[in-house]
Amino acid sequence: MDSFNPLTQNSAVNGLITAISRNTEDGVLSRHLGAQSWYIVADYLRPHSYERGHLLISQGAQDRNLYFLESGDLKVDVKTGSGLMQLAILGPGTVVGEGSFFSHLPRNASVVAYSNCKVWTMSPEDFETLGKKHPTVALSLSMALSAIMATRMLDVSKRIAST
Repeated sequence: MDSFNPLTQNSAVNGLITAISRNTEDGVLSRHLGAQSWYIVADYLRPHSYERGHLLISQGAQDRNLYFLESGDLKVDVKTGSGLMQLAILGPGTVVGEGSFFSHLPRNASVVAYSNCKVWTMSPEDFETLGKKHPTVALSLSMALSAIMATRMLDVSKRIAST
């Protein structure tokens, strides 16, 4: 289990903020929240380091945590009637888990550490507390997560249409 020290939390999030600002694929996290907002969000995140092969999200699971990727890569797969389909390999500066976070439905895909990685986790309870203490930041984060979810849905629709 990773140790959690709220006193060093704020400066520790610098790596995540840098990864988000450098992300050219999802870019939405940095468009909706600046570095100052991420320092506020940091108080509601918990860092974890995982080795390659670690299962972060299991398809069908009921949890609703968000995972912000600071370093490494994550692989997203979905089990279908015809086998396992890889949906994406995601790099630093992105997030996973937004679908179940909003929908309260079981996870629709599995996410595995494709390489050693560092992620920051936010629980729904922590998001609720963020919303009560910093409503504008929570709204901006919600908008960013919604934009990412919409973009990913469009990307999957395009892939399905072309196969």
